[in-house]
Amino acid sequence: MSDEIELVAPGDVPPAEGTWKVRSNCHFCGYLCGLTATVTDGRVTDLEPDPTRYPYDQSVLAGCPRWRTNIAFLESEDRVNYPLKRVGERGSGRWRRVGWDEALADISARLLALKERYGAETLATAIGGPHATYWPLHRFLSLFGSPNNMGIGQICWNPRIWMEAVTYGWPVAPAIDEVTGGLFLWGTNPAESDNSLFWRAIQGMARQGLPVVVVDPRETRTARVASLWLAPKPGTDPVVALGLIREVIAQGGVNQAFVDQWCSGFEELAQQAAPYTPQRVEELTGVPAEKLVAAAAVWSSGVPVALVSGRGIDQLGPNTYQIHRAINCLRAITGNVDRDGACHLMTKPTFIPEVELEMSDRLAPEQREKSLNRGVISLQTWEGWEAISELTAKVGGNRLPARYLTSVHPGRVWQAALTGDPYPVRALVTMGCNPLVTYGDTRLVHDAIASMDLVVALEYHLTPTAQLADYVLPMAGALERPLLQVDGGVADVAYGGERACDPYFERRSDYDFWRDLGLRCGQSPEDWPDEDLSAAQARTMAPTGLAWDEFCNAGLWATPPVYESYKEHGFATTTGKIELASEFLPRFGGDRVPTPKQLEPLAPGPDAGTVPLTLITGARFLPYYASSYFENPSFRKRHPVPWAEFSPATAARLGLSEGDEVEVGTAHGSVRFSVRITSMVDDVVSVEYGWWYPEKPAGEPGLSGAFERNANVLTGCDVPQGPDDPKADSLIGTWRYGAQPCTVRKAAPRPSER
Repeated sequence: MSDEIELVAPGDVPPAEGTWKVRSNCHFCGYLCGLTATVTDGRVTDLEPDPTRYPYDQSVLAGCPRWRTNIAFLESEDRVNYPLKRVGERGSGRWRRVGWDEALADISARLLALKERYGAETLATAIGGPHATYWPLHRFLSLFGSPNNMGIGQICWNPRIWMEAVTYGWPVAPAIDEVTGGLFLWGTNPAESDNSLFWRAIQGMARQGLPVVVVDPRETRTARVASLWLAPKPGTDPVVALGLIREVIAQGGVNQAFVDQWCSGFEELAQQAAPYTPQRVEELTGVPAEKLVAAAAVWSSGVPVALVSGRGIDQLGPNTYQIHRAINCLRAITGNVDRDGACHLMTKPTFIPEVELEMSDRLAPEQREKSLNRGVISLQTWEGWEAISELTAKVGGNRLPARYLTSVHPGRVWQAALTGDPYPVRALVTMGCNPLVTYGDTRLVHDAIASMDLVVALEYHLTPTAQLADYVLPMAGALERPLLQVDGGVADVAYGGERACDPYFERRSDYDFWRDLGLRCGQSPEDWPDEDLSAAQARTMAPTGLAWDEFCNAGLWATPPVYESYKEHGFATTTGKIELASEFLPRFGGDRVPTPKQLEPLAPGPDAGTVPLTLITGARFLPYYASSYFENPSFRKRHPVPWAEFSPATAARLGLSEGDEVEVGTAHGSVRFSVRITSMVDDVVSVEYGWWYPEKPAGEPGLSGAFERNANVLTGCDVPQGPDDPKADSLIGTWRYGAQPCTVRKAAPRPSER
């Protein structure tokens, strides 16, 4: 660091004039790497990694293509820099620049008029991640009176959190350290989706010769460093897990003392797993029997084994909660719960938790009953959250975040917008997300958004979703806003730091928007006591005793894990033990023990002359992140077209070569991809998601290529039709993004995209 340039005090923003150094954070993924910015006259002119702050690691930053682009992102001509109001028809691509006061006055007046006509529940919101602070949105909804916040929680995060709480009484976190003896990675690919210290830890374990087991239909970059790769047919993961449980029992790998004292329902679980012999598992899943036996031996070895799962098993429809229940039981019977080197029960935050920040206790009971989940989803409801809270509160008064775990099924929102059933949803605010590309069933999403009376997008760019809005409001992004990442408030961990500069142009933080809108809608200033996000985050951290500037200097607050805490108070479940056979789930129509569901085939696309395969979606590849960064020319040069991946045998059967164009079709539509041949399960096609084309014309009908190579043109967003629906889970609402039939045929190339 140069001696000639003064370092601004931690937590402070540099003066408007002069040249200064200031500590801040990247925000181009959820990792929030610490950076030191050089700021001249309020503009960031240089960036360098900050080795003094969490989560610095030279190898991570050296391998990341994103953090260096922060300066260009701040100055980008593609950014939304001023509030824009639609003129002409929705989706016309015509805008008028307006001031914030004009925009907020009109939005608040229209919201209040819609509330008067239809009720507060007429407003829905959509979130994504990790580009926003969600609790201000949730607070606004609680005070406004709407239960209808939605996101993609049903296929990301929520299933794991729900099932860990049901099984253990609270979520767990992996504890990977020097005593870890083995690692299972199930449905996650940190080499592409994380690229952080965790990925470096995986590589380190592999170099030491420790067992690293990857369960994934694709031989991902992560799988290539593993000692063992299990490749199940899509959707059969619960069978693999039950096979592992059965084989651990057969190998004598059960930690019997732990099970006898701290687990409930072992005999019932063992009986359920008994039919899943290695040979039977091979027949059902395609995983060779000898590989299953070898994987079970890792769990049976007695060493601490950690397990990390990802979105790959959060998107299996009715089998999603089953696989999470099964792997939770696998941890438990081997004694790998709250054990150093395996995992630890997280603890309620010392800082103000999300559940308090969102003020969900202010949402009236009669409004809770209007949640669009009622009548179709049983567990992810206010009743489900209240029931689990009664249990979790038995230990330390723990409560899970309400708004995440009651978020409504997107399919219900789109249905209500289009049909008025059970009531009209006429207003939508999107924040940190692009539902037209990242939510299931693109055509349905488009029709629903296009039908609404008021649509507001809080955005960085004119995304396809924003192009359908009435207002597009410019959000402060990386280096322009303070950051505080808290993992939904289920752990005593927080990381982040202060902004490097004030927002450029007329950008504002999402907190500023929700606070101002709330006050204009008649919400009390006492409910919005902090004038800006920094003050709100300082208030959030105050109970730790760590001042905001101290937190910004360290970049991290974390209390060390305390293992075997259950010996003091048991587990926060009905029985006070780990529930291998759940006493809780049957209250909501769930199974006591993990029970794989038969995935009945969904109707494939109608095209003649095509070859049926099984479709999986959601693969992501650096440098992109969901639907972000496609406007970056260097990224597009590095990865110009989205891939459809096939095994060599499947490609040969279809007559495909690397780089060929294919048309992938389902009952919902068809999309073109570029062929990539890789090691994976045969008769499966894996398509990359998130693609749109910022350089293509905005507005209807193309919406910047939103329908051209978008994987969600192929997917559904099915609302469960009962407990035995093969398309969606009736407990949480999880729909199927994977394990659905599709058709594939070779197509003529498009040279212009090469």
